[in-house]
Amino acid sequence: MPKHHRADEKRFLDERGSDVPLAPNGLNPANIMEKPVRDRIIDSYFWKDQCFAVNEADIIDRVLAHVHFIGGTYGDAQKPSPFLCLAFKLLQLGPDDDILKEYLEFGGEKFKYLRALACFYVRLTRKSPDVYTLLEPYLEDRRKLKRRTRMGTSLTFVDQFVDDLLTKDRMCATTLWKMPKREVLEDLEVLEPRVSPLGDIEDLLESDVEETKGHGSGREESPGSEFGEITPERDIDSGKNGNDEMTGETNKDLNGMDIDDPPKSTDEN
Repeated sequence: MPKHHRADEKRFLDERGSDVPLAPNGLNPANIMEKPVRDRIIDSYFWKDQCFAVNEADIIDRVLAHVHFIGGTYGDAQKPSPFLCLAFKLLQLGPDDDILKEYLEFGGEKFKYLRALACFYVRLTRKSPDVYTLLEPYLEDRRKLKRRTRMGTSLTFVDQFVDDLLTKDRMCATTLWKMPKREVLEDLEVLEPRVSPLGDIEDLLESDVEETKGHGSGREESPGSEFGEITPERDIDSGKNGNDEMTGETNKDLNGMDIDDPPKSTDEN
């Protein structure tokens, strides 16, 4: 007998997800979010009105129509955001990798909040190598995002949001499962070393040092030159000219004096 979809989604929570498969990272999708947050979600009007009988395709429509900021709970009443409600809906639906790829790539290029939602879901459900592989390309996404929290509204960016997902332990009123650092996975040869879009940092530093030495070639070293500080030539030349003028005046004064003549007395007898 087919199971019926209930409007309040109580069955998913009461059975603690026992009849749903585990997430790829081995976690129970019904317990990834804390119970107080889950209770606020299922009691919210947005959940009961917009998240009933929704499939993976309908998620896109809900994001375009209702998601205008990222965040977990906001306001004094800690009201769950549409972003968080749709993330919980994705935990119920469990979309496969092909659908997530469409969320991240094709749909994400047009709709930035859809990409942010997919990144958040990937961080909650995928294994650590897959998380780094799927999310790191979007560290180059410079589009703006609005973030709303209990403290108010602020501005952030897609790349900053992705970086927070990779480095922080809690995002959008949800405790993220502890993921090993990228350096550990590189040492275990699970991941290849990441190449920055700027290139090799060591090569950039060496090129800066060579350029600094090139600008200072053919000139006398000045104080602070080892730190890349070059004294302008005009200051050095002006200093030399000033010293020469002072030396000439001193010599002129000395030549005009007769050291053998005794000093004249001002007293007359």
